[in-house]
Amino acid sequence: MRKNLIILSLLLIFSITFADKTTWMSIGSLHDWYSSAGCEVEVGRRHVISDQQDGLRWNAQFRYQDIKAAKALWIGAKNYYDPLVEKTFNYKVVHAGPRVLDDRSEFMPVEFKMYGKFDKPMVIVDGILAGRIQYMDDVDEVVDTLKADRMLYNVVNTSIGITMTRKIYAFSNPYYDNFFIYDYVFKNTGIIDKNGTVYEQTLNDVYFLWMYRYAPTREVSVYGYGYLPQSVSWGHSVINDAMGEDPNAGDPFRCQFAWLGKHSKAGFDNIGGPWYNFDGRLGAPQYVGNVVLHADKSATDKTDDPYQPISTQYISSDAPITSNNNQFNEQQMSEEYNFMMSGHPDQTHAELVGDDYADIVGGSPGGFSESAGFGPYQLAPGDSIHIVIAEGVSGLSRSEAFRIGDIWLNGAGPFKLPDGSTTNDRDEYKDQWVYTGRDSILQTFARAMEVYQNDFEVPSPPPPPDLFEVKSGGDRIKLKWSNNAESWPNFAGYRIYRAIHVPDTTYELIFECGKGTAHPDIVNEYDDMTAIRGFNYYYYITSFDDGSTNNIEPGVPLESSKFYTMTSEPAYLRRPPSNDLDGIRIVPNPYNIRARDLQFGEGGKDRLMFYNLPPECTIKIFTVRGDLITTIEHNDGSGDEEWNSITQYRQVVVSGVYIAHIETPDGRSVNKKFIIIR
Repeated sequence: MRKNLIILSLLLIFSITFADKTTWMSIGSLHDWYSSAGCEVEVGRRHVISDQQDGLRWNAQFRYQDIKAAKALWIGAKNYYDPLVEKTFNYKVVHAGPRVLDDRSEFMPVEFKMYGKFDKPMVIVDGILAGRIQYMDDVDEVVDTLKADRMLYNVVNTSIGITMTRKIYAFSNPYYDNFFIYDYVFKNTGIIDKNGTVYEQTLNDVYFLWMYRYAPTREVSVYGYGYLPQSVSWGHSVINDAMGEDPNAGDPFRCQFAWLGKHSKAGFDNIGGPWYNFDGRLGAPQYVGNVVLHADKSATDKTDDPYQPISTQYISSDAPITSNNNQFNEQQMSEEYNFMMSGHPDQTHAELVGDDYADIVGGSPGGFSESAGFGPYQLAPGDSIHIVIAEGVSGLSRSEAFRIGDIWLNGAGPFKLPDGSTTNDRDEYKDQWVYTGRDSILQTFARAMEVYQNDFEVPSPPPPPDLFEVKSGGDRIKLKWSNNAESWPNFAGYRIYRAIHVPDTTYELIFECGKGTAHPDIVNEYDDMTAIRGFNYYYYITSFDDGSTNNIEPGVPLESSKFYTMTSEPAYLRRPPSNDLDGIRIVPNPYNIRARDLQFGEGGKDRLMFYNLPPECTIKIFTVRGDLITTIEHNDGSGDEEWNSITQYRQVVVSGVYIAHIETPDGRSVNKKFIIIR
């Protein structure tokens, strides 16, 4: 019996920990995931350690741009009578994060719904659904009057009797697509459990606290390319800064932001995360942070309180109060509540670290997190508090990260600094350019504030085509798209962009039509005749307007987001079929692993191509000893087939001589010998 009770307890713990739902906001250059429980805890999306850095991806076009390590949202009150245990607590705190989440009895989801101004397009490559955000943009309901491109609506009841309504706004306008706006309303509804039980009481000295654990960026960490010390993956060397604690200081914002600081184990100046033993690219030039857009003065005074947040402490990410949080543990809740109301530090974390190693200063093996506490508020039954926060990421563009990193690694002084002066110190050159990210994140905050103060009115680019189809052909790759965007006010035309080898790289403009282009007539199809056989190609199409709505750079057309139509599957040229079996060729032959980057590029490093095939045939690959390696059924009617050197048992083949036996349905066959060198 005892064994059965233990198993039941474990099942309950498992269900409590992993029952929340998650979804992505992914239509701009910043992508992030969100939980139905109202806050995004550490490794909370898939519950695997490799997701230590998961979310807040900027620029999300590229691989391993994750910055978020953990978040927390705590709600605390003083002298709280808890009807769940029929006891008065001096301090009551309920928690979502940074590590603990109980969405059955503490933060209890009620509603979790995505609204979109329009739905994601259907993107098809060679008959396969292949949109990059196919499974990352789940619109539940289309509302064409929505001001933002996406709005996630999230309602959560908490066991302290406060219901949180969270609205998250995202925009695809390229000048406003690197931040999210979080609009929170905390209402004393008295609902304390999943059954909707109501216990009415006035809540005294209520505080709301957010905790942010940032870690720029996955690209440099063990879960990316792994060229910096492992502990950067949990933010060990992150520097946190803050401004706006004193309304009289003249700071432009009440904000906090973070960046990658120096790590004592790197062995070189790692500001910006340069890939020191490869191409020098800056893998972590991002600045990430949050800004307060509004905080009620009280439940009855809805004007903005310039003294909120009342607390902006940085905290060791491994501090005891960041783990094992329990809404009935009196001593720990007392410590948590006191932290929520603890005010502002004498110096910011950035001032404490100075030019020292961020992983050493403070002695925390987990690095430091930022926090922002709002309060105290008195909430009678039915009262509410409104708090609005924006979170964004900015910094050097990807092209600048490559350019500056290359000069740092391979160039010779003098090096030109952002202010126009020069230096012969390559580290100073790199660092000064990375530090321009501070101005970039402040500009991001300014635009978020502008959006909020303008009641979310943001100029919208035209919608993308709601159907984008890419089809591989024998001498061309054919692209077709729908015309729904052409009815949009100020619509001007289309642009098509293409990448080679892999999708997470830079794209080039290969075609445009419409107003102000070399092809003024609007068309809805395009044949890419410049593709080369054997290479992978990825595309996206944008709609653009006439530039009349651009409030940042008047006259410059606004384009729809690339992510709506970006393809995730490759298209490539296929030859017409041939019935001459003797003319079948295997390319490259020999295949040499040392030359694989020169053969079919990064997207086809292990690829061999069969050319001049009949429209239908079976290809069986044997070792010279006669062992069958794999069987390929070629039936697409073209003259091409590819093989990525994988056996039928999903193993990469070894060096050796191989024989391809090719047989047609009418019984004709031929053997072709080829060599693989690994």
